[in-house]
Amino acid sequence: MTKLNSWGGQATLSIGHMAGMIDLAALPLWIGSLMKFYGLAAPEAGLTVTAFLASVVISSVIFAPMFTRLKHRVFAFLGYCVAGCAFLTASWLPVSPDSLVNFMLLHAVAGLGVGAALSVTHGAMGRSANPHRLFGIANVAMGVLAVIMFAVLPGIIAAYGGPSIFVAFTITMAFGAVVAVLFFPEVPQANVAAAAQRAAAVKKPLPKAAWLTIGTIVCIALNQAMVFAFVERIGDMRNFGGNAIQSVLIVTGFVNLLPGILAAVLQKKFAPVNVGIAGPILQALFALSVTGATTFAFFAVPATLYVPLVIFTHTFMFGLLSRVDETGRAVAATPAMMMLGSAAGPALGGFVVATVGYPALGWAVSCFALVAVTFMLMTRRELARQPEQAAVVAA
Repeated sequence: MTKLNSWGGQATLSIGHMAGMIDLAALPLWIGSLMKFYGLAAPEAGLTVTAFLASVVISSVIFAPMFTRLKHRVFAFLGYCVAGCAFLTASWLPVSPDSLVNFMLLHAVAGLGVGAALSVTHGAMGRSANPHRLFGIANVAMGVLAVIMFAVLPGIIAAYGGPSIFVAFTITMAFGAVVAVLFFPEVPQANVAAAAQRAAAVKKPLPKAAWLTIGTIVCIALNQAMVFAFVERIGDMRNFGGNAIQSVLIVTGFVNLLPGILAAVLQKKFAPVNVGIAGPILQALFALSVTGATTFAFFAVPATLYVPLVIFTHTFMFGLLSRVDETGRAVAATPAMMMLGSAAGPALGGFVVATVGYPALGWAVSCFALVAVTFMLMTRRELARQPEQAAVVAA
């Protein structure tokens, strides 16, 4: 049995995170394929991906509270298997707008599987010796997937059509399932005294600081999905050229390798609350630049940094959650809080694009960034009132 805090255990959880968070790695290609090859309008493409992300939320909300009672290895394996089968079936559907209803149903089924698998994966991360560092390492694995997706998939999709992206998703889920069933680590049981204390804590509601942090994460994820889902379409609309846009996505994949490492290295240097305040502010500035750019540089640079910013900020938020709620319930619900924002992002972004235009996305992000900053300021005040949590505010 693989041990939780061993290199093998950390690698397995990182691969599970990589497979489950596939939307962060492939969202613009996903939306772009649905619009370009299947003839879906922006709201329809956004709703299709939202069906997947919303199902992840529902699944995680159901299973995260059961984390301590689930068979983690089996649950992760079956979750990724369900998702892989759904994406494989989607690849067989006709390349036509008439496939919309079936697409949405299959995306919903895939989301249910991913949400179940991610809940036990993130719950296990939260019970590790250093959740912040492990989450940072896991995001490096996701960066590797993004590099592969952005470097390889556009050419394959151009040569073989839209279904190719769903075949790629199927392969990713199959890989996650095989690794899970062979190597998913055992989460150690607490000693009798600690178990009794944890059981008592589980019966209590989550602390207010945890809910405020969750709200911040939802806003960050919403902003990420709302803009990044349409990066490829924005570049095309600005006539920057297909090769230039693909280059931006490839560079983004490589840059995605860095924030997880930086977040792990800088764990003791930055206070999580301060990162949670700075992250949304930078998101708003980047979004305004990407959506309003008339020159390639003002589009490419912030687009390249957009996802890495989310990864860096969310790593600190994950660590913060694991400290303000030691039961593991909050971090086990990471898929729900991330995908809740991500689920609304493509649909809301598609609606904004269809009614106002791409530049309005930047102003929408600014509004949600303001909400996120407010939540973090309230979190700082809440933690400062609790002497045992003072260190969380300071560092």
